[in-house]
Amino acid sequence: MLLISDPKVLQVPIQDNGEELADLRELKELSIDPRKASVSRSVYFVRKSVATRLLQSTKNLPNHYRLLIIEGHRPLTLQKEYFEEYSRELMGLHPDWDRDRVFKEASKYVAPPATIPPHSTGGAIDLTLVSAQGIELDMGTRVNAAPEESKNACFTEAKDISSIARSNRDLLIRAMTSAGFVNYPCEWWHWSYGDRYWAFVSQRPSAFYGSIDG
Repeated sequence: MLLISDPKVLQVPIQDNGEELADLRELKELSIDPRKASVSRSVYFVRKSVATRLLQSTKNLPNHYRLLIIEGHRPLTLQKEYFEEYSRELMGLHPDWDRDRVFKEASKYVAPPATIPPHSTGGAIDLTLVSAQGIELDMGTRVNAAPEESKNACFTEAKDISSIARSNRDLLIRAMTSAGFVNYPCEWWHWSYGDRYWAFVSQRPSAFYGSIDG
């Protein structure tokens, strides 16, 4: 499983194209979830091309399903807070793990701040599927379920989920990949375009989104 912190990913050069951000709340085709609104003012902002591709993704969903947007841009200060918090949690659960093991396991769930995390570029989006009534579909785990919590069922290709959840994940995968997004395999809800991880998986020579925070 390729991690965002993998050295091969971090070697991908970045040539930021300076593309501006778009506010996803302005797109009526998307459903917006409020759960992260109090955490960051920029949670519903992504690069313009990401917003355009999200609209393309919706066209590949059945009419009675919609994308539910959870989180787009995430400031580096918040990323650092998340990474340190989860690292402390892992150290408490596994006192026998050394620092390298904690770092690797934490990186499956939260990208280390020094890696120019996908969310900090405006190229990543956390989302799920909802019905026409706004009810979240069964995806096997909740959005943002950690590997420890879910016993790795949060991994996109996890086997230990129901057939209904598998079908719903496959529907999301088809919709997102058809629009050019790549998935982070540790998190079924995390998709990106234009960042380093996308560039490596897509075999592009460089990423064109760098950190918005500088």
